[in-house]
Amino acid sequence: MEINQLIKTAMEALPLSYAPYSKFHVAAALLGRDGKVYTGVNVENASYPAGMCAERTAFFKAVSEGCREFQAIVICGGKNGKVEDFCPPCGICRQVMREFCKPEEFQVILAVSQTEYKIYTLEELLPVSFGPDQLKNENTGIFCT
Repeated sequence: MEINQLIKTAMEALPLSYAPYSKFHVAAALLGRDGKVYTGVNVENASYPAGMCAERTAFFKAVSEGCREFQAIVICGGKNGKVEDFCPPCGICRQVMREFCKPEEFQVILAVSQTEYKIYTLEELLPVSFGPDQLKNENTGIFCT
């Protein structure tokens, strides 16, 4: 899938965001290795910890539908749903990405428009990360619990 189409998909999802408290709307379009695109938006709640970021919404939707391998994610957002600057993922979202993606390969695309965007690898945004590899027992190949 072309980057421009992935950006367009994220931008089209932005009005679906539910952000009545912060007024900061975010949308994401996640590209699975299977070629399918999973969208997500942020959903706020009066009890702030109960809300969910757009990026995690997209990942959890994809995982719940059986997708476990990903190529890229586009993230866009802004105050009152107006995209005027780049919107990087929060730390929790970066950690969720790390669970399912190869940091050196997975692309995080921050978009202001279809022509103005920046591409990072997850490794650039989350260096020296902790992930599934740290929990794998080298002798048995079994993950520790």
